[in-house]
Amino acid sequence: MGRLDGKVAIVFGAGPNIGGTIAHCLAKEGAKIVVSDRSQAAADGTAEFLTGRGFEAFATAGDATSEEDVGRIVAAGVEHYGYVDTMVNLAGAVVWGAVTEMRLEDFTRCTTSFLSAGFLTTKYTARALLAQNRKGCLIHLLSTAAHFGEASGTAYTAAKAGLLNFARSAAMDLAHAGIRVNTITPCALEHQLWTNMREEMTKGEPPRTREFYSRDDYLKMIPLQRFPRASDLGWAAVYLASDEAEFLTGVDIPVDGGLRFKYPTWRPGDFTGVNVRDYLESLKITRYGEPGDDFWPAMGGR
Repeated sequence: MGRLDGKVAIVFGAGPNIGGTIAHCLAKEGAKIVVSDRSQAAADGTAEFLTGRGFEAFATAGDATSEEDVGRIVAAGVEHYGYVDTMVNLAGAVVWGAVTEMRLEDFTRCTTSFLSAGFLTTKYTARALLAQNRKGCLIHLLSTAAHFGEASGTAYTAAKAGLLNFARSAAMDLAHAGIRVNTITPCALEHQLWTNMREEMTKGEPPRTREFYSRDDYLKMIPLQRFPRASDLGWAAVYLASDEAEFLTGVDIPVDGGLRFKYPTWRPGDFTGVNVRDYLESLKITRYGEPGDDFWPAMGGR
């Protein structure tokens, strides 16, 4: 018996890193998956990965900030499986830049994308649940940026903080129907070491702007001494979607190794000797939560 047997989950933003891994974890526990992404190729890739391992999944592409697309995706899930129970939303456009330099259109693109995706995915999945008198769980992925100020992050922190309070309010709006709305907050994720931080990791280059920190600095701040993996988020989503969490709504689960709750100036890595170079020695690049290539050979050596 899987913890999600008989449940149907829609994952918005299901590429091979975070969303695809969450979809994989949900599927492992018995959920049938509606895989959605702005990219048809990404959605197809995740669905093919899941079906290739014997899970039930189908792909449908669309923009989570488009009312027409989100309505169509939820309707496709209901038509295909008969109902939906769970929704996981990761969609939004990340924009960084100093507040004095950022253009209004970039600020608006970031804040509007995350909040619109959060609103629309909640609205249409909740409508589908209400139409069939079903209970369910809606999950939004946040970031530590939702809880702290971050240099060069005015747009992103505003977007994620807004999504946090949106989810709390939606939880109150839907509680009468037994529809739960919760959030998951990771800090910087392990897969970012081989995606947008590749140059820093492989060539020892410093952070791109003076406002940012190195991965070594970041690692030393995490009490549990590693970065969260996409699978850590996946298992948190499994718990929230399961009947085990049927009395949790409006809740945020921090998946950050204790980072949010430690004393701000304490650097646990200074006492344990953890460092990002040693960390990478045993690291494997993952797709859909499964380890693949060793980090250094895949990155072209050191």
